[in-house]
Amino acid sequence: MSMRCTLITGASMGIGEAFAREFARRGNNLILVARSAELLHTLAAELREKRHVEVLVCVSDLTRPTAPEEIHQFCRREGVRVDLLINAAGLSYAGGYSGIPPEKLEELMAVNMLALARLTRLFSVDMVAAGGGGIINIASLAGLQGIAGLGLYSATKSFVITLTEALHVELKASGVKVLAVCPGFIETGFFAVAGHDPASILLPISDASVVVKAAVRGLMKNKMRVYPTLIDTLLAFAERFAPREVSARLAAFLSGVWGK
Repeated sequence: MSMRCTLITGASMGIGEAFAREFARRGNNLILVARSAELLHTLAAELREKRHVEVLVCVSDLTRPTAPEEIHQFCRREGVRVDLLINAAGLSYAGGYSGIPPEKLEELMAVNMLALARLTRLFSVDMVAAGGGGIINIASLAGLQGIAGLGLYSATKSFVITLTEALHVELKASGVKVLAVCPGFIETGFFAVAGHDPASILLPISDASVVVKAAVRGLMKNKMRVYPTLIDTLLAFAERFAPREVSARLAAFLSGVWGK
């Protein structure tokens, strides 16, 4: 492999774009993955000009089962080694579980779980063979308990957390760092897409940059899980001691999607 790169999914906006900007600033060559070709190419051109790094664009729809393998093959054709994988792509849906359109249910699970698991499997094998690397999986505080009105989303983020924790232990001896980042509400631009009114949320909504900073610190220290803000940390700590039903009811109330 002739070039080492950081691969970022969901790179066209929100947390993924914030990661792209930060790692370009750090001098990393990038592979940007999303399904919005225009946004990706615009960002890639900006980063090449401003940061003088190599930026490859891989337009891919992660709802498709074959997308992870196609992304992996793209990297091989381009002759690059992915030494840092950032699974930042994600979908959400706000509303009762029985009201989720069937196609949305499938898409949310495909992106949040299956694509992440498949990409992690493919690139972790390469990292182990190379003797090191890093994987950052964007989870959520929502993954700590079920949230009425965000039930499927919270379930997929629980999957991300537990898979990441297992891989953190499995791959540690190989030199591959695996980290789950568990933020609260972040301004990513997809509240409208998810049908979630941000005005109803009773918790602070943070900028995507706080997620990136926490992730970088956590990866450097080889943490298993990090919480970007003090409020995130306190809520996660309190959740350990509250009865499960209380925790679930409080999470639903604070998220502003149920019981009002």
